[in-house]
Amino acid sequence: MKKILVVDDSALMRRVLCDIISSDGRFEVADKANNGQVALDLLMRKKYDAVVLDVNMPVMNGLELLEELRKRKIPAKVIMASTLTSQGAKVTMDALDLGALDFVHKPDNAIDCKENTFSEEFLRVLAAAADSREPVFEAPFDMNKLRDDRKLVQLVGKHKTGTGSKILAIASSTGGPKALQSVIPRLPKDLDCPVLLVQHMPVGFTKSLAERLNSLSEVTVTEAVEGEALEKGHVYIAKGGAHMNAVTKMGKTVIHYTSEPNREGVRPCANYMYESLADSPYDEVVCVVMTGMGMDGTEGIVNLKKHKKVHVIAQQESSCAVYGMPRSIVNAGLSDQVVDLDNIAQEIIMNVGLK
Repeated sequence: MKKILVVDDSALMRRVLCDIISSDGRFEVADKANNGQVALDLLMRKKYDAVVLDVNMPVMNGLELLEELRKRKIPAKVIMASTLTSQGAKVTMDALDLGALDFVHKPDNAIDCKENTFSEEFLRVLAAAADSREPVFEAPFDMNKLRDDRKLVQLVGKHKTGTGSKILAIASSTGGPKALQSVIPRLPKDLDCPVLLVQHMPVGFTKSLAERLNSLSEVTVTEAVEGEALEKGHVYIAKGGAHMNAVTKMGKTVIHYTSEPNREGVRPCANYMYESLADSPYDEVVCVVMTGMGMDGTEGIVNLKKHKKVHVIAQQESSCAVYGMPRSIVNAGLSDQVVDLDNIAQEIIMNVGLK
């Protein structure tokens, strides 16, 4: 069984989370801590398959613990228990930047945690974290290196092959928010296509992700709005809790949200995004499938290929936090390229070019 450390200052919340974890035969609660300092002491002495970490705690909070783990180079597969507020969403992005792998929206009331919807999502995220690769301590985000990378991809883009209009569609999940920082900020503002992006996230967090990526990027990055027309050099992130589709209205391709049930256990689901592009006016769809658990993207691309010319880029296993979605693409024989994370932006430019 996978050994889990639960860190939360609320005794009731610890009990509820531990009960959920213990209800699943794959996991056992190995230890509990009521603040970050106690957790740090445990992590210096023991190894866990995953850590469930609260944000607001006395003595040492969740972000301070992540900073200490990074400083001391103590590897830990951490998922955050985050509250649904604008400040909570920002703190969640900070936690992901500091090395947290994923997060769950923790209800304000411990009793609400016992609802099946929360339990299922919590166990899904916990399983992905426990099965993920050991975290690698990376150098801080370097804007100078980013500028050099942009110059490189702009040179590459001048030598693209093929003609016709294209659209880029990206799918990512566990480990995606951090991985996307190695892709989206490297895309130049004169990218010759619009970009659709499905990142598995609950309601309230995708806007913060869009704002974080937009602050680092030359391309415009926003949470997609119902009915807006797609433009080149613009990244449209599917909002949490709804399925994003591209539909044609009055000669323009626009965003349209639908509320079908979860598919592949998630909403938004990339399969819907890919399938919606079957009737789009674009001559080719460039699909990028990145880190994440499960098979989202595979069925959608299979169905899209029946109607469109498609080029598929899968993230290489060694650079994935969780090698699930890209593995499914590769095993299905759908991948045209398997690319390391740091080279995905360059390969995107090679395929779509610059305006």
